[in-house]
Amino acid sequence: MRHFSSLLISFFFFLSVFAQSSKKSEELNIRIGVMQKGKLNAITDVAGIKVGHSTIIKADSVRTGATAILPHGGNLFQQKVPAAIYIGNGFGKLTGYSQVKELGNIESPIILTNTLNIATAIKAVVDYTLSQTDNRAVQSVNAVVGETNDGYLNDIRGQHVTIADVQNAITNAKAGAVEEGNVGAGTGTVCFGFKGGIGTSSRVLPQKLGGYTVGVLVQTNFGGVLNIDGVPVGKELKKYYLSDKLNETPDGSCMIVVATDAPLDARNLERLAKRAFMGLAKTGGIGSNGSGDYIIAFSTDSSLRIPHNAPDKLLQHVLSNEAMSPLFMATIEATEEAIINSLLAAETMKGKNGRVVEGLPMDKLKEIFKKYNRIK
Repeated sequence: MRHFSSLLISFFFFLSVFAQSSKKSEELNIRIGVMQKGKLNAITDVAGIKVGHSTIIKADSVRTGATAILPHGGNLFQQKVPAAIYIGNGFGKLTGYSQVKELGNIESPIILTNTLNIATAIKAVVDYTLSQTDNRAVQSVNAVVGETNDGYLNDIRGQHVTIADVQNAITNAKAGAVEEGNVGAGTGTVCFGFKGGIGTSSRVLPQKLGGYTVGVLVQTNFGGVLNIDGVPVGKELKKYYLSDKLNETPDGSCMIVVATDAPLDARNLERLAKRAFMGLAKTGGIGSNGSGDYIIAFSTDSSLRIPHNAPDKLLQHVLSNEAMSPLFMATIEATEEAIINSLLAAETMKGKNGRVVEGLPMDKLKEIFKKYNRIK
């Protein structure tokens, strides 16, 4: 009952903003890239992936939450997935990096939350993993937890995300459409001076190139000079870093999760992750000194799963280097669009100390897109 009121708020919020990014994107005639989108235009277009959110909105100063990404619905510790992490700019508190770098796999749900609740999320993941029946002998868990700092709108020092909140995000994770905007780990975030949040997108390769899917989910909380599909929105709105008023900080963070069903090993997954940072740059992000920009990439190909008790010899068939370029392009496009979708789906929010962060102003955006001959 403790979070009953916040759950009600979240429920009605979901009803009001669900699919808003798609609707607004169509109104502005946004067409990022040239590749085909997945059916849902979400990370869950990669078969088997589940996403869950815990959104915490209480009183006038708690605006935070957690988001869980599950590479598959089974026991991740017993059936690990190939993975890599790339650091765009390391002003952050991502946990689990060294083991992923060393072994090239992920063995836990991926959790996104706020900066001061990293420890809580680690405990939640450890407890969740140890509670699974097949893990009764487990004595080591590498929890992968990322964060951004939502302290502008949220009472971050209160550390309001609980172990139960994180575990609810994990256990309630589902396939299908993914809620975007002011939800989960994106509840209290700010991006380019506007309300940021959770965003997602996907791309599908042509069948002659394998028909593989790349899906991206982002938690946006960073700055720079906003560019939407080639239109200099930040410049036109006079709201950007190093503008005359110098009032828009580029600091913050962006967590990016890249998933694919292409059979890739850790080395090529790291190469894939690097391209996501190019997608961030296309939106106008600059990877500032105070920004924690991390990309976590993994493959869901079932033939590449790594059993915890693996045989002495394990033969893996993976794509060659020459097959990577279409996947690079898919990652860049999906990352760029996921970031823009996080902004389009987010709505104006009032939070700590009465601060208000506006959502993107659609009326002004329409005028700007008309000026650049993008809509009539």
